[in-house]
Amino acid sequence: MTPSAETPSAPTAPPAPAPAPDTTWFTTDRFGMFVHWGLYSLAARHEWVKNREKLTDEQYQVYFDHFDPDRYDPVQWARAARAAGMRYVVLTTKHHDGFCLWDSALTEYKVTNTPHGRDLVGPFVEACRAEGLKVGLYYSLIDWHHPSFPVDGTHPQRDDEEFKAAAADRDIRDYQRYLHGQVRELLTSFGRVDYLFFDFSYAGRTWWGGKGPDDWDSPKLLEMVRELQPQVLVNDRTGLPGDFITPEQYQPSGPMTKDGRPVLWEACQTLNGSWGYDRDNLDHKSADLLIRMLVDGVSKGGNLLLNVGPTGRGDLEPRAVAVLGEIGRWMDLHERSVRGCGPSPYTAPAECRYTQRGDRLYVHLLAWPLRHLHLPGLAGRVRYAQLLNDASEIGQVHIDPDRPAQNTEMGGQPAGTLTLEIPVQRPDTPVPVIELFLDAPADRADG
Repeated sequence: MTPSAETPSAPTAPPAPAPAPDTTWFTTDRFGMFVHWGLYSLAARHEWVKNREKLTDEQYQVYFDHFDPDRYDPVQWARAARAAGMRYVVLTTKHHDGFCLWDSALTEYKVTNTPHGRDLVGPFVEACRAEGLKVGLYYSLIDWHHPSFPVDGTHPQRDDEEFKAAAADRDIRDYQRYLHGQVRELLTSFGRVDYLFFDFSYAGRTWWGGKGPDDWDSPKLLEMVRELQPQVLVNDRTGLPGDFITPEQYQPSGPMTKDGRPVLWEACQTLNGSWGYDRDNLDHKSADLLIRMLVDGVSKGGNLLLNVGPTGRGDLEPRAVAVLGEIGRWMDLHERSVRGCGPSPYTAPAECRYTQRGDRLYVHLLAWPLRHLHLPGLAGRVRYAQLLNDASEIGQVHIDPDRPAQNTEMGGQPAGTLTLEIPVQRPDTPVPVIELFLDAPADRADG
């Protein structure tokens, strides 16, 4: 046959997209622990110490030579997380300095070559599983130690002209192979992984000589991740969309959206502004503030990933243990206002946050009012109200919307307002919660 007479072959159908991983556990659990730990924990002055002080590999080597966390007890970490009400834990397997907490076959810059001499990731994974916690692994896309990572504005030797000249021919493709190989190791060496936190792309930061998805070959990286562990949730920091987005060290002012649609998100927050152990940092957040941040996030459809930075010996520092204990005491009484909850269609007063699950609406009081709490749009929709900490009944008060307020008589509330009569004495808890049992379906909400 002539070419024009050939029977055309049927076009090849594109492969079906892999099914999206199940995010139910993520939106149910709502609260996790982040753990930043590595060589910088010995420096004890911020995890970016190598960058901030422009330390050379030779200067930073002292921490490698003395890394021996003899008090490392991942069971203690996992139990502290669970007692605080957290349900997943994420460990920095490799931070920007390139040091690996597992026995990677692709580098000598790893924990098994330090005085400690033993893998740290495997015991962490086992401890989390034993406590019923989801396992999360963090991996930095940046690597200031790798000989093929091109020098840019994040690199400790960014101002060393001699070093930069010697590194001018570094090939990011060599580093890509290393990066992909290490992620493959993490996803094939420790069993099921529930969560991957990549950190971070900065292509838009031109003054840094930014790097992004092309430098990491993020499409192939994510394809490999989905092939090896289809169920794993992946964040958005490869420069490509992930399963959730990750605002860092700020609280979103409302539910997060993309193209007008709600998206899953998780705020990653520190106890004191530093991710790694920072001995002299006294800027610690109170348990009260951290609980407010947690419920504020859940009220907007988000999670909280709260960081701890263990010491160079592997201990959770006393200040972290104390604040986790306070959060845990609050969660012990109020967990059901967080776990499995999300935003409510009802509009909360300014100094309250609403979370909702089915017919349960939870009112988190950021300030304790005098005797009465006015909730717009809820009149006739609540069959019962109680304080969550002790299940003591809260009364409902009828106020005629046409009656003006004067002398000892309340009035002036908009039609549809529910007024609760609350005790003068605030419950002895950082954020009191009122549990409302709704009669009407949530989709009838207004205002």
